[in-house]
Amino acid sequence: MTTIAFAGLGSMGLPMAKNLLAAGHVVRGIDLNSAALATLAEAGGEAAADAASAASGADVLILMVVNAAQAEQVLFDNGALETLADHGIVCLMATCPPAAVERIAARVSAAGRRFVDAPVSGGTAGAIAGSLTIMAACERTTFEAVQPVFEGIGLRIFHVGERAGQGATVKAVNQLLCGVHIAVVAEAFALAAKVGVDLPVLLEIMGGSAASSWMLKDRGPRMLQAEPEVSSAVDIFVKDLGIVLEAGRDAQAALPIAAVAHQLFLATSGRGEGRADDSQVIRSYYALNGTPTQG
Repeated sequence: MTTIAFAGLGSMGLPMAKNLLAAGHVVRGIDLNSAALATLAEAGGEAAADAASAASGADVLILMVVNAAQAEQVLFDNGALETLADHGIVCLMATCPPAAVERIAARVSAAGRRFVDAPVSGGTAGAIAGSLTIMAACERTTFEAVQPVFEGIGLRIFHVGERAGQGATVKAVNQLLCGVHIAVVAEAFALAAKVGVDLPVLLEIMGGSAASSWMLKDRGPRMLQAEPEVSSAVDIFVKDLGIVLEAGRDAQAALPIAAVAHQLFLATSGRGEGRADDSQVIRSYYALNGTPTQG
């Protein structure tokens, strides 16, 4: 049984923490949302008063926060790193720029704790089902030590490298492909809509052709709805493709297609639609083309 301090009980973090409880671990929750803390407590976890007390003597500290700045706040400003057990493991599972991850890892290591760069993929559905993909970069011995924890929340668990920042880079590549796929599906649909092609028929044709993709089948139907249920918001890809471009800049790698996709999500957000489902990036194409919004 492992004692885990878990920071970030949001739409993904809370079900992840509950799955760790179900796997037999002790979980102490850290969050500003009192309702999320109460829900964790009802599931058998501990609602911590602050980050330092949650991490006190814990074996593992999981950071499922919004960004690197929040991770730094929990670790360094709020005292979690100081109270974590000697040789305890910090797992940064949020999507962050590789350079920021490397910077955090250096400070964690200097404090005598171990660090795992372990972003996840699978969204809220994967978090609930315990089927997340975990992309971990750390020393092999550290990976083996934390693997039983990962098995409580993930189905596809990979050791992608020995160096902090490599996991973040793999996640950036994943988000590059996801964001570009969504944008290009929107572009294709917008072309068809411009000339009056029936989009449900187009979706059926493309879904069974060589042009099909997971994103086409998942986001395509939602592009045909005026106000689809939000599975993943436009602003998530504003943030994540921004991280992709930052990673490309740091690696001196040209990412022109990712840059265009980022601009389209940014334009959608800029019109006040950042909280809409990310499929609604298609609205930017309709605006560009002077085509009435479908659905």
